Amino acid sequence: MTNSESDSSRNRSDSKRKRIAAPEAMRRAAEQLSGLLGSEPDSVSAIKKTDDGWTAAVEVVEIERIPDTSSVMASYRVDLDGEGELTGYERVQRYPRGRVD
Repeated sequence: MTNSESDSSRNRSDSKRKRIAAPEAMRRAAEQLSGLLGSEPDSVSAIKKTDDGWTAAVEVVEIERIPDTSSVMASYRVDLDGEGELTGYERVQRYPRGRVD
């Protein structure tokens, strides 16, 4: 095996080792979105493995009201690379907390 083949093989195995698992991806998506928005996420409602990393749906209270069932919630799509670093986010929906799908 040549040095370039050895380096290529090592790089592929390193990238596989660095890829985080779903529970860690959920935690990192919530933490990093919280840092950007300045508010605590309510929950992570979905997580999906992608070719490049992870995509998570994170629910956030945007406007708190009393009673809390009338608070305004938002769902954000959060994209992470394979190591769990945020690569992008987008608010995809706003809805009243009391709404049932």
